[in-house]
Amino acid sequence: MNRRHHAITLQQAAADSPTLARLAGLARESGERLKAVQSLIPVMLRPTVRPGPIDGDSWCLLVGSNAAAAKLRQVLPALMASLRSKGYQVNSIRLKVQVETRP
Repeated sequence: MNRRHHAITLQQAAADSPTLARLAGLARESGERLKAVQSLIPVMLRPTVRPGPIDGDSWCLLVGSNAAAAKLRQVLPALMASLRSKGYQVNSIRLKVQVETRP
């Protein structure tokens, strides 16, 4: 079957490629980590925080503004402790500010 003429789902592409499967697994785990600590993030900040990349024992959170990042830094120790208690290997959490641009 020639794939150029047939659309495939992301799941099918990941199943055919070990690299894509690994990336999909890391993205899924990043989302699971955020869900695991969501209750520790101040309610007003939750909409501005998105899961980011996992690199070994370092995890990145994408934050919508510098002010939100500054506030979130205050709870990073609690987030790491909670993640470790749930079995995640996390020694650091980085914050990356990603301001949405409007078209």
